[in-house]
Amino acid sequence: MNSSSKILTPSYDQLMGFTRRHFLGSGGLGLGAMALSQLMGSGRAEAAPGGILGSPHRLAKVKRVIYLFQAGGPSHLETFDYKPKLREGHGKALPKEVIGNQRLSTMSGNQSLLPMAGSFADFSKHGKAGIEISNTLPWTQKIADEICVLRGMHTEAINHDPAITFFCTGNQIPGRPSMGAWASYGLGSLNDNLPSFIVLVSKNASRDQPLYSRLWGSGFLPSEHQGVQFRSGKEPVLFLTNPEGVSPHVRRGMLDALGKLNRDQASRELDPEIDARIAQAEMAFRMQTSVPDATDLSGESEETFNLYGPDSKIPGSYAANCLLARRLIERDVRFVQLFHQGWDQHGDVVGGITRQCQQTDQASAALVLDLKRRGLLEDTLVVWGGEFGRTAYSQGKMVGNNYGRDHHPRCFSIWLAGAGVKAGMVHGTTDDYGYNILDGAVHVHDLHATMLHLMGVEHEKLIYKFQGRYFRLTDVAGHLVTPILT
Repeated sequence: MNSSSKILTPSYDQLMGFTRRHFLGSGGLGLGAMALSQLMGSGRAEAAPGGILGSPHRLAKVKRVIYLFQAGGPSHLETFDYKPKLREGHGKALPKEVIGNQRLSTMSGNQSLLPMAGSFADFSKHGKAGIEISNTLPWTQKIADEICVLRGMHTEAINHDPAITFFCTGNQIPGRPSMGAWASYGLGSLNDNLPSFIVLVSKNASRDQPLYSRLWGSGFLPSEHQGVQFRSGKEPVLFLTNPEGVSPHVRRGMLDALGKLNRDQASRELDPEIDARIAQAEMAFRMQTSVPDATDLSGESEETFNLYGPDSKIPGSYAANCLLARRLIERDVRFVQLFHQGWDQHGDVVGGITRQCQQTDQASAALVLDLKRRGLLEDTLVVWGGEFGRTAYSQGKMVGNNYGRDHHPRCFSIWLAGAGVKAGMVHGTTDDYGYNILDGAVHVHDLHATMLHLMGVEHEKLIYKFQGRYFRLTDVAGHLVTPILT
């Protein structure tokens, strides 16, 4: 990485190096004191009101992001990629030249026969561009003119944990900062009373694959940039409510005393995590008022509940979380990520896909429509998709017309909607079997680079030095998907 792309700000390594040598010692207005003076003035630990960058590299079309992560790997062949040739060859062996030397998972790699599995779902054309969308997604069909379907997505991981980790952090190895954390670190917060990065996990989803908090963690970035998980129930954020007998006045006094102790420690040790600790404590205090207001759906109209579907009245459901995501966006939360598990159909694709779409389809489409009618889609990006697709062949034996699909990282579909993205279009083409990409390939790093670009950030310049190396969300790769940009 050339020196012109380096951010001229001290890294964690540098600050800790100063600490070990006591370089600044008791300096009156050294680096640590300057950071603390900003912290005291703003109540936040960013290096500047706009995050570490101070201001975006370019004019931002997107201020906020909602990522609807469908964990488990939705089948593109039952949703957005119609393949009639698979139906014609249903049950016959998939031609070996289609597979080539591709790596197969251990779950189906030892099968003597890889039978083609034609989709049970019917497809039809929708919107001005005639986008082919499955009848498993009747509500998404209605927003065909609002979405941009990427049929040429591909990834490197073939198993769930590294694949989800890759999508969320840009690396298959756990420990890197999540994309929401990078956005918070680079651009800061748009509000003072809620975290810049909030996570919602569906409680009504099948628990087929585990989700870990590291998927929305801050990694080696300062910890105030990690995602904060909101839950359903009386306490949306754990340990936020004052214990019985502790008044807001008492809590304020406790925080003031704790803040003084932390600042004294920070002046001696210059550990940026102490600054983060102060910022998080102050944010938690403000959230005691802001969170109950944001999560209270009782003021929503019946028309809005009907738009999102009957499950939207069930706290913690996917539909309720989509509605909550809109409310958080209205309150200027920069990055909201929903996780909905249950898309891992190794068997019973017919029943599994049908159930998943029933739980998610209406609310996903409603979110786009709701944002648009409120004028929020003009500067909000919505992303829908999982960590990989599914194989064109059946895993294991077919039972009647039912079948299973294994993991397939080589090609799959996601969609985007909102600011800066061309609406009502398809980018990318796959072969007749939905197995290989013919054109319009989009790698995970390309998606991340494009998302950052829309937020006004040049992905090669949002970096952080850790353990002697400069890191970024896109690692050493990533290209803009320019054909989809407005």
